[in-house]
Amino acid sequence: MPTPSDLFVSEMWSWRGQPIHYLSQGINQGSGKQAVLLVHGFGASSLHWRKNISVVAQHYPVYAIDLLGFGRSAKPNLPYRTEMWRDQLRDFCQQVIRRPVVVVGNSLGGYVGLSLASDWPEWVRGVVLLNSAGSFGSQPQANLWKQMTGGILRWGLQQKVVSHLLFYSIRKPEAIRKTLLKVYRDPAAVTDQLVEDIYRPSCEAGAADVFAALMQANQKGRSVDELLRSLVRPLLLIWGEADPWMDCRQRSQLYHQHYQMIEEHFLSAGHCPHDEVPELVNPLLCDWIEKKVLHTALLS
Repeated sequence: MPTPSDLFVSEMWSWRGQPIHYLSQGINQGSGKQAVLLVHGFGASSLHWRKNISVVAQHYPVYAIDLLGFGRSAKPNLPYRTEMWRDQLRDFCQQVIRRPVVVVGNSLGGYVGLSLASDWPEWVRGVVLLNSAGSFGSQPQANLWKQMTGGILRWGLQQKVVSHLLFYSIRKPEAIRKTLLKVYRDPAAVTDQLVEDIYRPSCEAGAADVFAALMQANQKGRSVDELLRSLVRPLLLIWGEADPWMDCRQRSQLYHQHYQMIEEHFLSAGHCPHDEVPELVNPLLCDWIEKKVLHTALLS
């Protein structure tokens, strides 16, 4: 019997002269169906949604994209900015999906998805954030990737040689597993397949340069509250409450201070609830799209 991953369609799309990889499923359901776009977090890829795609695709066409610099997408040596990834998603909606999406993002992918919805609302019908990254104006503007590598000295990370040495150290399978065990609540969810899915892209040409570019980046992006001021779409927040990288309850309060059209759920999971407890996340996502996004669209 085939596994869910056997049903994924793996494709490439050329964006600004760079090959971009994405997975899709259920896209032949009809042009009138609501499309869903899944966006991975820092260091992950479209395969991080392997437990979600086939379930959601039973109801909606699903696309999971590898951001430039990650997964099986190209890894050119250039400055990496949130605006670049935002534009990648916008062009993907225009050229590949060809209709507005419900954008679903974890960690860095959540921040990029929120940026897309705030700046290009005509391409987004709803936003789902799972332990999304990004600082509020009332918080110190922490650099996400420096925070996630353990708060190592800023000066050292700005040196390319140091960044390369760090990259080759933390990309080892045993180091990846150790990090995942810290950010997943359930150790059983940290499988050999998950470790391999993260490790494999790190071995591709250009991966070390991408990591170095991210470590050296001084650009922090706009605050989450600034993005929320421009948001005009329904917002679903799903929190893995055992996330050691963020205080979910505190961040929840900040979201509610700056935006009203929110539905929210707290789950017993870590930083990646979609992968750790997909049996909870998938029905929440599908139910919200049906009752909130599609209902809101009918009323507009």
